[in-house]
Amino acid sequence: MISAIMKPAVTKVITPIASTALRLGLTPNSVTWVGAIGVVASSFYFYPRGDFFIGTIIICVFALSDLFDGTMARISHQGTSRWGGFLDSTIDRITDSSIIVGVSLYLISHHNRLAPVLLFTLVTGMLIPYIRARAESMGIDCSGGIAERTERLVIALTAIGLDGLGIPYVLTGGMWLLAILGIVTVTQRILKVWRSTK
Repeated sequence: MISAIMKPAVTKVITPIASTALRLGLTPNSVTWVGAIGVVASSFYFYPRGDFFIGTIIICVFALSDLFDGTMARISHQGTSRWGGFLDSTIDRITDSSIIVGVSLYLISHHNRLAPVLLFTLVTGMLIPYIRARAESMGIDCSGGIAERTERLVIALTAIGLDGLGIPYVLTGGMWLLAILGIVTVTQRILKVWRSTK
């Protein structure tokens, strides 16, 4: 939803930067790796310590690599290779999970009852792309849903970052919202596959 609406404007802004990166000799896959390592390292360094605001800012900077790698592949006329597509999808799962796990480690260490909710969002976050991949292996298009990856990532990082600024209840509200949207999206995709097999 968000990605479909904002993608044209975002692409227009980042294309010159992606072109510069290519001229400097960077490749789409190298940008993917740098971003992934940065997100994972930041998630496991800052979040378990409770540094939610600064951690989120740094993670957002590294997460921008996800915007650049695809644009770099497009303007270099390389397209997205099978390996590049697989790598990008796999790394998305790793980075998204590291964010939730990092916060969960902090909550668990402080005996916070919100921790199980985050672990639940971790499960739905894995199920949503799995359902799509499994459906596509059956020849069924299963994209869409109320909360795709972009929406879930924005909700998570916003809630975590604002909690780091001391805003009360924002982490609880954001994670419960993420859990509910995860259930709805999983249900939507399962129903879509069920209808397509009838």
